[in-house]
Order: sequence, then structure tokens, then C-alpha cells
Amino acid sequence: MKKLLLFAFLCFGLSALKAQDFKKVQTAMLLNQLENAKTEIDKLMQEPKAQAKAEGWYWKAKVYAALYKDDKTREKYPNTELTASEAFKKYQEMDPEYKILKENGGQDIPFNLYVTSFSQGVKEFNAKKWDSAAFYFGYSVKYSDVIFENKWSTSKMTFDTTSILYAAYANQNDKKLDKAYQYYSRLADSGVNGKEYEDIYKFLLVSASDNKNKTAFDKWLALAKKYYPNGEWDDYEADYLNKNYTLKEKAELFDKEDAAGTLTAAKYLQFGEMFSNIPKDDKDKLDSTEEVYYKNKARTAFERAYTKDTTNGIAAYNAGVLYNLEFNNIDDKMRDNIRSLQKLNAAKADIKDPKKKAAYDAQIKPQVDALKKANADLDKPAAALADSTIIWMENAYRSLNAVKDKSQAEKNVFGKCLDILYNMYSYKRDKVKTNNPTLYDAYDAKVKFYDQLISASGH
Repeated sequence: MKKLLLFAFLCFGLSALKAQDFKKVQTAMLLNQLENAKTEIDKLMQEPKAQAKAEGWYWKAKVYAALYKDDKTREKYPNTELTASEAFKKYQEMDPEYKILKENGGQDIPFNLYVTSFSQGVKEFNAKKWDSAAFYFGYSVKYSDVIFENKWSTSKMTFDTTSILYAAYANQNDKKLDKAYQYYSRLADSGVNGKEYEDIYKFLLVSASDNKNKTAFDKWLALAKKYYPNGEWDDYEADYLNKNYTLKEKAELFDKEDAAGTLTAAKYLQFGEMFSNIPKDDKDKLDSTEEVYYKNKARTAFERAYTKDTTNGIAAYNAGVLYNLEFNNIDDKMRDNIRSLQKLNAAKADIKDPKKKAAYDAQIKPQVDALKKANADLDKPAAALADSTIIWMENAYRSLNAVKDKSQAEKNVFGKCLDILYNMYSYKRDKVKTNNPTLYDAYDAKVKFYDQLISASGH
């Protein structure tokens, strides 16, 4: 019986001793004796019974968060934020209702971790130490969330926008794009908007494109258009298509939206650029028929872009360029045929003997006839392409000429437009030189008109 009483007394004494030890930590903290508090809590938390108590982890978190907050002790005892955070996590698991924290006014634990981490993050961010800045801002976000979720702040905020934003910036600068995406998406999901936040939506759209995430892309695009209706979001849609759609899928989508009448002038222009500037890897896989198919698609898209918006001179210019390129291909073939004829005739001129000359004529006649027929067959499509080139280039000329303050790109296009019109009218003038003086004069007047514009523009 005496042994049992003695055992009970020893157990009671040990329990009382533990409570008294936590009181020592508490007293040291009240007296701002941080290092004494550290010594006490470190000694206590070596024992399994202390580790089994929420109170032990509470006091360890409180002591180390205070050490982290103080400039001197933070430098003297590195990684106090890690120790404090790990202790607080274990405390939360053992006391999810924060009973001990509330009884002891322990809200300073998350506040110390939050505020100190934010200031450390700013310091590292300004020094361009992106990895460290991301680390500290991550803590700032984590503990500001604890504070605002539990309404331990007088602020009505539900989260700290600034901490989240800088955590995203730091991770983005450190090339940790997945982490940056998490922070940016949280802000976008919460509906932040304003000029200073527009780049968030741009980042999210590019990330969704890079990761082939159509659901996320559509979600961010809808929000971007809602908050920034004047943004150039069509460019990001084009980026998604270029990264995630095959050439065939782009053509199918174009046909579908074109038929539905949902394409804007800007989207028509973008489709035109997709079909006219096919990446080399894709282009190498096309046969000649497919190349023509996509050129025609591009031309159609540019024409409809201009029809939708007749102020878009560049769309008209692009349509004209495609007609002009096709004209040039035919014109080159015709010139090659003419040079072949000239060579055949030059060889005949060197023959002095009439009989040999007659024999040569007979010999080359099939070739000559074939070359003449080829040019005759090409003459009509060449004329039609020249006319189409002129129509679209004059559309471009009128639209661009009306722009008072042209961008450098518009100036370049305007100059090229004048050159092409000069060449096309020169071609048409020369075709009627011997058989239609009236048309010749009309075309010559156009040639001179565009020549003067070229000289005046200094192009």
C-alpha cells in the first residue's frame, strides 16, 4: 500500500513539475527574456511527454516566432521561422479550436511569422534574390491566411493581396512558374481587377496555353474580357490555337466559326496570319495542293477581316500580297518561257545557210509552239491576279492614307503598297501598249500617280 501511494505521489509530482515548467517559459516570455524562454522550451521539448502535449508545441511556436521577429535573435539563431512554423503546425493539429492560444493571447504567433516574413521578403525581393523572396512571401501568405480566416485582425480583408502578389512575382522571376500560377490564380479567382492587375490574367492565359489546359484558358479569358473589355485578348486566343491546334484543326475551327458568323475582324486577321505563316515543320509536310488550299484560306480570312473593318488597311494589304505573290509566280514562268524563246531564236540567227535555218525552224517548232501556248494559257490568270492585286492594294492604300499618325509598321506597309501598285499598273500599261492607246494612257496616269507618291514619301 505504501509503495502504491509513493508511486502515485511521484506521478503527481512529475505532472505538477511539467505544468510548472511551462509556467517558467510563460514567465520568461512576459519578461521578454527570449533566450531564457528558448532554453526552457528546448529542454522541455526533448521529453516525449512534453511532445505529446499541445501546450508544449504552442509554447515552442510562441518562443521561436518571437525569436524570429527580433532582429538580433533572428540573426543569432538561424531558421527560427522554420522551427516556429513546424511547432505551430503540430499545435494546430492537436488543438484545432485554438483553445490554448486564445487563453494565452497567442495570436502574436501568426502575426510575428506573417509580418516578419513579409519584411524579409521585401528585403530579398529588392536585392533580386528571387528564391529567398519567394520563400519568405510564402510564409507571409500562409500566416496572413491563418489570421484572416480566424478574424484575428481588425481588417475586413479575407486575405492579403499584396503578400500573394509578391509571392507570385518572386516565383515568376525565379522561373518557378507553377508556383507563380497558383498564387496568380488565387487572386484571379477572388476577382481582383484594376489596371495594376491586368498582367495577372495575361500570365494565366499564357500558362494555360503552355499547359494545354483549355478549361483553365476559357475561364481566365472570360474573366479577362469581363474586367478588361478593351484588352487585346484575341492575341491570347491565337496563341492558344498556335500552341495546341494542328493546322487542320485550325482550318476546321475557322470554317466552323466563319459559317456561324462569330469571327471579328481581328480574329479573321489572326486566322489569315496562321494560314499564311505556317511553321516550317508543318509546311514541309504539305503537298502542293495543300499549300494552295491554305493560301486560299489565308486570303479569304484577310479579305473578310477588311470587309468587317474597312479601316484595317493591313488586312487588305495582306490579301493583296497573296494575290501578288501568285501573280509573280505566274509572271516568272512567263518570263522563263520568253527567255527560252529568245534563246531558240538567237540560235537560229547564227545559222546562215537557208536550208539549215529551215531545218532548225522545223526542229524547234514544237518547242516554240508549246512555249507560246503556255504563255497564252498563263496570260489570262496573270491578268486576273493583277486586277485582284490592284483592288486589294488600293483598298489598303485608301485605308492607310486616311491614318494621320501612322505607326512604323503602317508606314512600312504603306510604302510597299505604293511599290506594288506602281508595278501592277506598269504591267497593265505595257500589256496594252500596242493595241489600246486609251487604256495605255489611263494606266500610265496611274503609274505616274503612284510614282509621285513614292517619291514624296521618300520610300
